[in-house]
Amino acid sequence: MSAATLTYRGLQVPYVAPWAAEKPFTSPLVLQRGPRGSRIGYSDENPAVDRYEGVLWVRQPIAPGLGRPDFPGMHSRRQRRAMIHMLCQVRGGSTFGRPDERHLFLMRAAGGQPITEGEKTTAAPVCVPCAVESVGACPHLRGSYAAALVGYSPSWGVAGVVYDPSTLQPLPSETDETLDLVAHDDPRLPWTVAARYVVSLHDVTPVDLSDLASLEDARTLCEVGR
Repeated sequence: MSAATLTYRGLQVPYVAPWAAEKPFTSPLVLQRGPRGSRIGYSDENPAVDRYEGVLWVRQPIAPGLGRPDFPGMHSRRQRRAMIHMLCQVRGGSTFGRPDERHLFLMRAAGGQPITEGEKTTAAPVCVPCAVESVGACPHLRGSYAAALVGYSPSWGVAGVVYDPSTLQPLPSETDETLDLVAHDDPRLPWTVAARYVVSLHDVTPVDLSDLASLEDARTLCEVGR
């Protein structure tokens, strides 16, 4: 079952895209001490909402459809939900059900670099029709993308902002990206405010999206003709 499809000026808005009324907001951070050690938290924290698997997450309202969409962006909670439940990042429906029990992943690929075994990503899977539509409509992907069928995509960690345990101030990113990738076993995890869920990709088979779409169409025709 897909989530309700939202459009903006005639364009379908991806399920994971944030809207103007869904801007993340900051809250005061405090030092928390417990039996498992120290970590950062919110001064008015609600663990049932603000944490997932013990990790602190950025606060972001849920108001899809309000204001203007940020097509290249990601809503933290919808992105996490799409990753955990293998939902299509465009329509929000399940990507389970393929005969080969795999999931299609689609990413921007500078220089045509293929998706590789063990690669880490914050990009949720996508169904074939949405993938075909995306590479034609999304400037981020147009002319520079890679697609692969993936058999196994376990949770690897999060992408977020790491804070200094002493000052509780954000540390400079270790890369040129806004968010740092932090693994589940990384000692920085208790000091991270997560914004994206990260998985690693295994049993990876790069595919040509046009060929895959043709095979899907042929399979559908065969099923209809039975």
